[in-house]
Amino acid sequence: MTDRNDALNLDRQDPLAPLRAEFTLRDGLIYLDGNSLGPMQTCVADRVRRCLETEWAQDLIASWNTADWYRLPQTVGAKIAPLIGAGADDVAVTDSTSVNLFKVLAAAVSMRPDRRVIVSERSNFPTDLYIAEGLAAFAGKGHELRLIDSADELDAAIDADVAAVMLTHVNYRTGEVHDMADVTRKAHAAGAVMVWDLAHSAGALSVDLAAADADFAIGCGYKYLNGGPGAPAFVYVAPRLQADVTQPLSGWFGHRAPFEMKPTFEAATTIHRFLTGTPPVLSLVALDAALDIWSRVSMDAVREKSVKLCEMFIERVEARCGTYGLSLASPRDASRRGSQVCFAHPDAFPIMQALIARGVVGDFRAPDILRFGFAPLYVRFVDVHDAVEHLREILETEVWRQDKFMVKSAVT
Repeated sequence: MTDRNDALNLDRQDPLAPLRAEFTLRDGLIYLDGNSLGPMQTCVADRVRRCLETEWAQDLIASWNTADWYRLPQTVGAKIAPLIGAGADDVAVTDSTSVNLFKVLAAAVSMRPDRRVIVSERSNFPTDLYIAEGLAAFAGKGHELRLIDSADELDAAIDADVAAVMLTHVNYRTGEVHDMADVTRKAHAAGAVMVWDLAHSAGALSVDLAAADADFAIGCGYKYLNGGPGAPAFVYVAPRLQADVTQPLSGWFGHRAPFEMKPTFEAATTIHRFLTGTPPVLSLVALDAALDIWSRVSMDAVREKSVKLCEMFIERVEARCGTYGLSLASPRDASRRGSQVCFAHPDAFPIMQALIARGVVGDFRAPDILRFGFAPLYVRFVDVHDAVEHLREILETEVWRQDKFMVKSAVT
């Protein structure tokens, strides 16, 4: 088992270690919640300040051209594209994850007008299921959402009635990873359209949408991509579909020529047709700046460090905290796990609150999950060591039983 000196040595040898200095993290903080909200980079503050003080305050509307605000959805999308195995012209950044999911799922269903079923997992992130439920109800033609409880049920679930299969590549509660190429192949073999949610994948592990022949994908900008709270989301559409597929939110930025101001909609024949309204410039420039770091990073190196961090955490928790009722809720096999580790405990909520009070920030997911995210750009091996020691002390002393740790805020 790695001791603290071993962890410090690993940090000294880590080629990604210098990147931590580019993030704004207060002294003493062990931040293991980048899978929920990534921390801010110093360059982001500088970029947003320039947008506020020069582009908006001084140049005003001219900045749509002079600062290239107009093209931000595509320029930011092109920075995300290499991280998800997509072409630079096949990704746009626009709207929220939920809105983009509605757009692509509606497009997928419209491609199979004689089918009425959307397949997903019961453990999928709630907004994905809510959007699918809402779309099925809105369609009003007998559409339904069919839920499975494990990947083993997928083959039987995808039958001739299925229009679309909608899955999150990395499960938000457990970190379990789907085999993207295999699942997509099965969906296509059954005549269904494949939609992927990459919220817990982009910036955490290698993704290759093009090689998997995926039809659509969406994902957020505020987790491993560090774009800020509520950062705009991205949408991917396979190039073979862009000129013909229909999405329901036909706003003016999805028009073939928005500034011709025609009274009827003519969809763009590129990824632009999945844009809707005016881009949110301030949040886009924040994400744009945050993404620059990825041009200096190898995803292979990111994944290698991610696996080491997660393996070290699992080993130490089980060795140091194994008698306190924790059970591993993530896959033990690293190839089946994203960049997070989850442990179940009946009192997970107050235990996590006690950890946060000590400056070890993870999060809780109902009903009983302690969730820890390991973002390799700034998480250190010594953070892993120290986080486990804090966890052991909290469990050993039962300090988590204090009333103050039982109080739930609006966001848990």
